[in-house]
Amino acid sequence: MAEMAAPESKGKKGKKKHRSKKMSTRVDLTPMVDLSFLLVMFFMLTTTFSKPQTMEINMPVKPKGEVVEEKDQPAVKASKALTIIVGADNKLFWYMGIPNSEDNVPVLSSYSKDGIRKVILEKNATIKEMVVLIKPTDEANYKNVVDILDEMNICNVKRYALVDIAPLDLDLIKNL
Repeated sequence: MAEMAAPESKGKKGKKKHRSKKMSTRVDLTPMVDLSFLLVMFFMLTTTFSKPQTMEINMPVKPKGEVVEEKDQPAVKASKALTIIVGADNKLFWYMGIPNSEDNVPVLSSYSKDGIRKVILEKNATIKEMVVLIKPTDEANYKNVVDILDEMNICNVKRYALVDIAPLDLDLIKNL
């Protein structure tokens, strides 16, 4: 622990002068360092490390060797379908119903709360049993697709699907 070291007297033996002894103070910090390392180890071992958050997606199981054709997939009413196209360079497009009609031109949107989230919340409130079709392009970022899936959870959309993008959709967004 801490100790007080007294220097040895170097005076002559014949003379007896009574001088006050000057004590030099020396504090041994070794136990303090040990204690600090013990505290660091204690806090490192007792902290709760953040676990990565994952999203569960239930994918349909198709039997091996069986090819599912488009005619076998259930049809979605055009009035209940919201299509979101995730494009390159963080671009996002959406339209309702069938593409390429006069009323259903894809609209450029953003990933903000005033962008696609506002659209999804409005459509989900007005359309009962709405289905969201998410169509990522080949140039889309993985992060953007995950962001759209997160928006489905935030907006409490129960029915959505990841769908391959059609050539018609690619032509529509190419012109925008």
